[in-house]
Order: sequence, then C-alpha cells, then structure tokens
Amino acid sequence: MKKIFILTAEPSGDKLASTVISKLKQSNSDIEYLSVGGTYLNSLGIKSIYDQKEVTYIGFTSVFLNLFKIKKKINETVEKIIEFKPDILFSVDSPDFTLRIAEKVKKINPNIRTIHFVAPQVWAWRESRVKKFKSFLDHVLLLFPFEKKYFEKENIQSTFTGHPLLENEEKSKIDISQIIKDHKKIISIFPGSRQSELNIHLPILIDFIKMMNKKYNDIFYVFHSTNEFNSFTQEKLIKENLKNCGSISDKKIKSEILKSSIFAVAKSGTVSLEICNAKIPSVIIYKMNFINFLIIKMLIKVKYANIINIAADDEVIPELIQANCNSKNIFNTVSSYLNDNQLMKIQIDKYQEIINNFKTNKSSEIAASVLTSSL
Repeated sequence: MKKIFILTAEPSGDKLASTVISKLKQSNSDIEYLSVGGTYLNSLGIKSIYDQKEVTYIGFTSVFLNLFKIKKKINETVEKIIEFKPDILFSVDSPDFTLRIAEKVKKINPNIRTIHFVAPQVWAWRESRVKKFKSFLDHVLLLFPFEKKYFEKENIQSTFTGHPLLENEEKSKIDISQIIKDHKKIISIFPGSRQSELNIHLPILIDFIKMMNKKYNDIFYVFHSTNEFNSFTQEKLIKENLKNCGSISDKKIKSEILKSSIFAVAKSGTVSLEICNAKIPSVIIYKMNFINFLIIKMLIKVKYANIINIAADDEVIPELIQANCNSKNIFNTVSSYLNDNQLMKIQIDKYQEIINNFKTNKSSEIAASVLTSSL
C-alpha cells in the first residue's frame, strides 16, 4: 500500500490539503495517510500526529518567543515522518515550518518525494529562497500563473493548479432563516483564525458594529469562525450585548451566509478569494503588533497586502492596514459602499477579471493527479 504524509501548520493549509485529498480518495482508495492536520483532514478520517494548534504561530515575535518549542516540534515531526516511511511528503503552505521539515526529511531519506502546495511568496519577499528549494523539493504546486517563472528559472518542476477555493462548489441550498431572522441584510465578518488575530481584530470590529448600529437598523453581522474559536467569539459578542450579531463555524452554513451577504469585512488572507468568488464586495483589514509590522515593512517588496490588489497593481479592494485598521475607518469605508451600489458593482467587476486568471475549476483534480503520478 502506498503512503502519503500530509503536513500543514494552520487552518487554511488544512482546508486546502483536504480539498486535494478528498479528490485523491475518490480516484484511489488504496493509500494510507498520516498528517499534521486539523478539523478538515480529520473529517476525512486522517489522523494527526499532534494537535495542529501546537505549531500555529503568527508573526516574527511569536516565532522568536517560541523558537525552542518550534525546533522541538520540527524534529519530532521529522522523526514521525521517517518512521511512517511515506512515498510522498505532501506539505501545504506555512513554508517557514513545513519546508524546514521537508528539507530535513529529504536529507535523511532522498527516496521520499517532496511535493509542496502553495508556493512561498517569493514574488513578495526573499526571492533568493528559490535556489535553496531546488535541493529538496521535487515538485511545487502553484496557485497563481505568474509564479511559474520564478521556479522555471531554477529548473524546479512546477504545475499551475489554480486556486481550490475558486472551484465551483456543489449547489446545495441551506436554509439560514433560523439564523438570520426578520429578513435582515447580512454583513459577513472574517476576523481571522488565530488567537493573536482575534485578540487584535475583535475589539476593533465590535466598535465598528456599534457605530454601524447607530446608522443602520436592518443589518445582521455574522462572524465566520473556526470550531476552536467559535465559543470565544460568541462570548465576546454576548458580553458586549450585541443582539444583531452571531458567530458560525459550520463550513456549509458559512458558505451560504457569505453568498447571502451584502458586504464583507475580512482580515487579509486567502478568505478574500472566497469572498470574490461569491461576488461580494468587501474591505480588507489587518493589524499586528508594531515590531512585527516594522520587520515585514522592511522585508516586503509589494505595495499591497491582498493578492487581488497585488495582481491588479491597484487597490481594487480597499485595504485598511495597521494604523488605518480602526473602527472609524472601517465604518466610513463600509458606509461609502452601502450608500453607492455603483461603487460595489465596479469593485466586483474589477476583481472578477483578476480571479478569472486564477481559476482552472479543477485545481484539486490537477493537484491530486500530480500526487498520483508521483506514487
């Protein structure tokens, strides 16, 4: 029996990996899996060697403060992978963790094929990393077509898959009338999937909603959460006595809520692509501690935080980052869109042009076929 070890380090990677593995399971049932994964891979019956939360760190200072723990986890993971003897090590995103492991595994056992999904953002910073990848990566699966040139330059095998989050999902209507009562309009809110993000974003977003409630009385705000932080988010909303808010963690309900929304406020990240795919206008927010921000500002070589804006080389979707990420600015931006239907249409039309270049509508199948051909 062939074996695949799936290596992720955060919920978004877990989700992406699950879309590929679910396709692979449909075409090939004779594969044994083991992982460092979360709820999505777990739902496919794939065991994780430890809780993914143990390695989900964000920002330079968090990594620095947990350096010893991370190094220990890297060594522990390498040991478990070597012990498992997989035919393929399938690493997904989080390159500072997953690729360190892939490099060590390849040195110990060169026969293990290393396939990485979600190319490190060498187009944004540290392009020189590509030369190093050549020594331990057999194949890189690319989300965006413009990435291919960086890997071809070093003769690293790569395949453009398109983005799985932009694939056409099965159309199954879910009744959300029990969640959203009184026919209120919906604004979807994506505060982040990490504790550090929630700690910073939730107070800002709660203040934003309080400001909105003074102007609008027909909107219900839905926080898109994870299983891990759903209760935490709900408790914060209850404590603030916000009656027109809720927090949802169910994947299918979240998808239906998003499609039914009039607007979205989202932390910078891959979720923006899901919002664009649902044709919902949005604003992007992000705030981190000041030291992390200074370090990133020195290293980064792109103007924008959001992939849509980076690809367009224009602020198609408004970005409120760091000092600009405050409740007043979010309120002003959202209000300006809600008061101008044409402004919303212009944003949607512009980003549809961009994301059409990111689509193959068979991303998971392409990635799964690369895995199959490497077994």
